[in-house]
Amino acid sequence: MENKKSETTIGFEKLKRNIQLEARNGIDFIFAASIVWLGVFFIWKYSNYSSYNTSVITFIFGSVLMPLALGFSKIFKTNWKIKDNPLQSLGLWLNFAQLIYFPFLVFVLIKHPDYFIMAYAIITGAHLFPYAWFYDEIGYAIAAILISVGSLCIALLVDVDQIFYVPGFTALALLLLAVWILVRYKRLKRLSEK
Repeated sequence: MENKKSETTIGFEKLKRNIQLEARNGIDFIFAASIVWLGVFFIWKYSNYSSYNTSVITFIFGSVLMPLALGFSKIFKTNWKIKDNPLQSLGLWLNFAQLIYFPFLVFVLIKHPDYFIMAYAIITGAHLFPYAWFYDEIGYAIAAILISVGSLCIALLVDVDQIFYVPGFTALALLLLAVWILVRYKRLKRLSEK
């Protein structure tokens, strides 16, 4: 019985390793997200619109994430469809999980639009946390906590007209995570080739 459990564990770990190598630990999405959040920083810093309208523009601008991630997938040669790996769809489900938080985001948009960007950053950061397990990458957990808590702290410390620091901070944290993932992926690939 114990031998069967260890075989199952080894098989499961092989499936996870396959995802890590083929999807390159999600690096395409993280680089894309860092660029999107940099764009959001500029939207919030230079927008002359109300916080509500700026929030709506931010939401619309977020739609460039998928095309950007697709472009980065070509650069990094990531694989979005890993045949014969039942864990492949789990990554997509983990990403969809953040949609469950959107009613909270809509509430903030309607009732407190000045803090929409903080709520959006917290949701973005928090949704990264399960990927620490999915990719066996502690950088995701660190980034999730850093972005979520950091966004809250910035919003509490700055005046509302300086809330643009939140997306700037989020973009920087995502860029650091992307670099971290790239370095760690290269190490993982070297280890798997031995």
